[in-house]
Amino acid sequence: MKDDERSIQILKCHDDHAPVCFSINNEGTEGIPSFKLEEGSHCPWVKKEDQFGPDKLRSRIEPWLTALFQSEHLSVLVGSGLTQGLHQMAAGEQLSGMNEATFGIFDKEINTKAKDSAISAGRTKINIEDQIRVSNELLRGLEVLASTKSTDSKEYEDVATLQQALTSVLDDFTKSILKGENGLISAEIEKREKAFNYLVSFLMSFASRSGTRDRLHIFTTNYDRCIEAGADVAGLRLIDRFVGTLVPIFRSSRLDVDMHYNPPGIRGEPRYLEGVARFTKLHGSVDWIDYNKNIQRIGLPFGAEEIDPYLNAPGLKDANALQLMIYPNASKDRETASYPYVELFRDLAAAICRPNSTLICYGYSFGDEHINRVIEDMLTIPSAHLVIISYGDPLGRIMYTYEKLGRPAQITLLIGDHLGDFQTLVDHYLPKPAIDRTTFRMAELLKARWGTVQNDEDAKTPKPTPEGDTVQ
Repeated sequence: MKDDERSIQILKCHDDHAPVCFSINNEGTEGIPSFKLEEGSHCPWVKKEDQFGPDKLRSRIEPWLTALFQSEHLSVLVGSGLTQGLHQMAAGEQLSGMNEATFGIFDKEINTKAKDSAISAGRTKINIEDQIRVSNELLRGLEVLASTKSTDSKEYEDVATLQQALTSVLDDFTKSILKGENGLISAEIEKREKAFNYLVSFLMSFASRSGTRDRLHIFTTNYDRCIEAGADVAGLRLIDRFVGTLVPIFRSSRLDVDMHYNPPGIRGEPRYLEGVARFTKLHGSVDWIDYNKNIQRIGLPFGAEEIDPYLNAPGLKDANALQLMIYPNASKDRETASYPYVELFRDLAAAICRPNSTLICYGYSFGDEHINRVIEDMLTIPSAHLVIISYGDPLGRIMYTYEKLGRPAQITLLIGDHLGDFQTLVDHYLPKPAIDRTTFRMAELLKARWGTVQNDEDAKTPKPTPEGDTVQ
């Protein structure tokens, strides 16, 4: 294997004082990789000249993540890396990125301002989200200019032309999102089932929490509905801000609605129902529209080829792609003050900025400053912990954020095309996706009958108890 940037793995967990860098040295027997420390990288758990495999990594990573996943408050922030990993597993190819769009009017001005925005966010190239945000600002300015002009003026014509262009761009963007869903749902049945099985295991690794713990809260910056599809397959009930069955409406009133059940023979002592999580889409969704002064979720099938037929449904007269609630990345905080995104970002801050809270970031590139600021505030609480899992860091934003935060003891890193690979992560490093007391009872029985043999390193590893706490 070539020693390129993607072959470098970065691990920092447990008692590591600094990130440990290692690379895939060669492919071992039966395709099992072998690793070797990079020059200049030192760690106490492996010698510089030694080679090691996934088993060595698992003995450090899995117990550590198991302990963190049973924190009092657990949240997961999912970025586009999850969709990319699923699509690669099911369809065998990567999804196309968010490429630039052409408006046909004010393209030079839009792209110039969008480039400034991209640079301020740490990116060298603009994407369609930058362009959508700038074009929305331009449209509002043109509407102000045209408000005092006649209907046949150039200003009025520019408003109509830009509205039409923006609607077309949003429609094309929506199709690209739905194309990703369609690629997953229309893949070969064996590959599709494999992808969904891994997605279920991924979600349940986080959601498998005992009833004495606070609910898992899933956040995502994605517009697609892969997480919702995986939750449906897993039987995981998602609680969000939408209320209603036929026409779900976004509600600002945040009540701690939950799901309980009454155990047989017990009165007045309801218990939390297992398999429930809270869910927030920070940047909106492909099936959210702003219509009739409400944010509605429309009945858009997963993997539909286009959205127009479902916008023409009864009750959505004259609705179009311009009313889709798709939130462009913001480099200015004033944009997060618009409805409904202010409610969503408040949910993020309220969920993670608490004592004994753990936030898992998977596939998130740390390109949204308004989210990064909340994470930075979270780490001012000494008992809070951040886990970053990523397939790579091509722009260096993850390691830049790690250095900027300056709290290494509160941060765990798993970065690289091995540690951050979706399938490898589920197979080797995530905790068992089940609330399974039988496993603990079996371990206790084996220990009572024959004893257990542990090496010095395993003896130092915190072990989870049936209630999710750890013991030394």
